[in-house]
Amino acid sequence: MKRKLTAAIGIAGMMVSIAACGGEGGGGSDKGADAKELTVWLTVDAQNNWPELVKAADAAVKKKHPGVKINHEYYGWPDKNAKLDAVLATDKVPDVVEMGNTEMLGYMVKGAFAPLDQAKFDNSDAWLDGLKASVTYQDKTYGVPYYAGGRVANWRKDVAASVGVKSAPRTYKELTAALDKIQKKQGDKYNAWYQPTRDWYAAMSFVYDAGGAIATESGGQWKASLSSPESLKGLKEFKNVVDSYMHGDKTKDESDRYIVYGQGKSAMIFAAAWEGATAEDPKNDKTGKLKGNLENFVMPGPSGKNMPVFLGGSDLAVPVKSDAQALAAEWINALTGSSGQKGLMAKGNLPNNKTDLATLKNDPKTAVPATAAESNWFVPMAPGWGQVEKAQILQTMLQSIGTGKKSVEAAAKDADAAIDKVINTK
Repeated sequence: MKRKLTAAIGIAGMMVSIAACGGEGGGGSDKGADAKELTVWLTVDAQNNWPELVKAADAAVKKKHPGVKINHEYYGWPDKNAKLDAVLATDKVPDVVEMGNTEMLGYMVKGAFAPLDQAKFDNSDAWLDGLKASVTYQDKTYGVPYYAGGRVANWRKDVAASVGVKSAPRTYKELTAALDKIQKKQGDKYNAWYQPTRDWYAAMSFVYDAGGAIATESGGQWKASLSSPESLKGLKEFKNVVDSYMHGDKTKDESDRYIVYGQGKSAMIFAAAWEGATAEDPKNDKTGKLKGNLENFVMPGPSGKNMPVFLGGSDLAVPVKSDAQALAAEWINALTGSSGQKGLMAKGNLPNNKTDLATLKNDPKTAVPATAAESNWFVPMAPGWGQVEKAQILQTMLQSIGTGKKSVEAAAKDADAAIDKVINTK
């Protein structure tokens, strides 16, 4: 089945070459500008957290194109790509699809998405560097940054105050000292720091803070480097956090972290900036005590500097087989443009551009995530990175480490071997 899906994307790759010869589809031409129907695939994040922004984008397009029908389908992150791969083998594809920015490269390499004219999208000259890189392949633009999701620490001020800590820690030593006190007081069934073991975004922050990396490039070839002394140092500290403060299921990922946090059995998370605000929403706060008691702060790293955070987020792309490419590009700009960015920032997201990011640093309410985003890392821009993610190599390694199934050294060595098999494969 995997071979068939790869072949299907390969066919799409040949089609994009043909499209490019006749002009850049989507934002580059009028192809599909008079389409009467649009199908948009987004993840459940939009459905659950900012449905009004999606409706506003619909309204803007419908105002310009009366009578157009816009269909929405929502998917969870774990199963989205399998569904996308399957439809790319057919002639019935979505016109807009949301992609995690680390997922873009593999699809761009295979030619699955139509090239777009970057100049036709709001604030494109100021897109954040990491996000711009995620939609660029061989000097062409194949997507539009949607929003960014930096990581911050978030903890319960009331729980910290109960052990005599009245201000957010500025150093890693201060942080662990406070967490040790909280853990001791609350007991071994409590998570002083709820840190899902399979959360590779957090784990790799420790790796990069220690001077390590997932992989390094030399002479055009990428090689995994999780077994380097620096990377191992970071992974061992991550394991120390999980062993010391995470007393929940050691096989979980971060997908429902805000829900678990809202249940009141955790004092801290290191997560996307919106997760704290979502946890204190009355529908998620099972304690009734989180509103006004949660505080974001810049995560200090063991190195003594601010912890480098993954500057992740989502991009929106137009499949090359779409018959409504120009209309799809209009819808994307309606959601990701200036007004959309203001709405997304109000939900705790980082914007897709430097101009709006600067305004966040000047606001005490948003200065923390904006400041944290200044120290960041991104995934290796290697042709086979998409295969690394699909195979969940990092998650498997971290689960083995967290559950004690393998030593840090053995798990890292196995992960390196698995990464090296695919990271240079187009």
